[in-house]
Amino acid sequence: MSLIKTKFINFLRLIFPSSSTEVTVFLIFMTCYGILGSYIAIHYRIIFDSRIPWDAYFSFDNKSIIMTGGSFERHPLSYYFFNWVREFSLLISGGKMDVNFRLTLAWLSSIVITLNIVQIFKYLKNIIMLPLWLSILIITFFGIFSTNIILSFTPENFTYTLFLLSLYNYYAAIKLRKEEKIPATALSLAGITIGGLTITNFVKVFIPLLFEKDLFRSWKKFGSAVLRVLIAVICYVLLYLNRIDFKYQNIFSKTNQQYEKFSNVETMPTWDMILSFFFGGNILFPGFIISDKHNMKGFHFKALYMDLYSSVFSYIFIILLLILISWSYFKNFRNKWVQVIALSFFVDIIIHCVMRFGLHTSYIYGGHFVFVYPLLIGWLFYAYRSSQKVMALLTLIICTLLVYLFVNNLFRMSEFFWFLEKYYQ
Repeated sequence: MSLIKTKFINFLRLIFPSSSTEVTVFLIFMTCYGILGSYIAIHYRIIFDSRIPWDAYFSFDNKSIIMTGGSFERHPLSYYFFNWVREFSLLISGGKMDVNFRLTLAWLSSIVITLNIVQIFKYLKNIIMLPLWLSILIITFFGIFSTNIILSFTPENFTYTLFLLSLYNYYAAIKLRKEEKIPATALSLAGITIGGLTITNFVKVFIPLLFEKDLFRSWKKFGSAVLRVLIAVICYVLLYLNRIDFKYQNIFSKTNQQYEKFSNVETMPTWDMILSFFFGGNILFPGFIISDKHNMKGFHFKALYMDLYSSVFSYIFIILLLILISWSYFKNFRNKWVQVIALSFFVDIIIHCVMRFGLHTSYIYGGHFVFVYPLLIGWLFYAYRSSQKVMALLTLIICTLLVYLFVNNLFRMSEFFWFLEKYYQ
């Protein structure tokens, strides 16, 4: 019984703040995100409007996700998860989908995104072993990414996926540091939660196994890894098939339909969509486009989308950030923790940039990979910890990027509030 109690306590310490510094980080970000989400939920109906199933802002499908979990071919098990989210929110609101319902959804999102910030802070502090001031600088930079700002009040799959991926990467990093294998139970749980919310993230769960000690030098360890993967895959597949009543043919037909729908957009240059949307829009807000939409049932509404960058400074910002993370990757090429992070990122690059799936709205997919940026920046600082000149240069660059990011995103959020005032009161 004591063993179970110890594991449970360790599990809570893994997820939640476990030191005074982490509690402080949690409270600061929770206050900022909580105020933002609460104000939007109280004064505007954009977080949840039963008449608007999708696309009210930046292509998020709030109402559709909350009510159904989203399409089964992309979000296989999110139906069950969002049933709990919806029922809990209805319990708090007394069964009404009113302001209290929106407020509960917003606060759940704020809590989850704040816990995501805490996970990144833990990784920087406990895995990379960065000084406290540097860890705080990096999470401050990360905290004002457009993805974190938007998801802090958005009840969507991406909100919870971002937290789960950050949590799993921190957990896997601990296991690699201790030279321990990831248990089959943890692997299966990660596969069901992360892959269950978005199927393309399922493969990311198994990346850390590639770097377990002596994996390819011992048949016993390799066999153990294969067995753990099989257990996780079987659990996932059985739950997935049960979700669709074992009508597996629907998976292929629906997947092909989705790929055709979201990968054949030729209205903008591919290179610009990659820079402005995939690498950029989930960090630095571009300008916005207002579009006329309807819910297929006669209700018309206004929707907000991100536009391509129009300022040369925005392109410079993104290119400079990409140089930093590329520099970190090649400088730390033999670092197994960096390889785990990079391989996870490469999965998304292949899906969106190479296969072009959803490239025209790839800014919404930031919840699948933006945690990579602060971690790679942290490893870059670690690589030059003995060089005061390079450390000073990197600090200056990050501080400059932070100032530009803050000013730009603050201005764009003012435009977002103008949109809310005009169309969503």
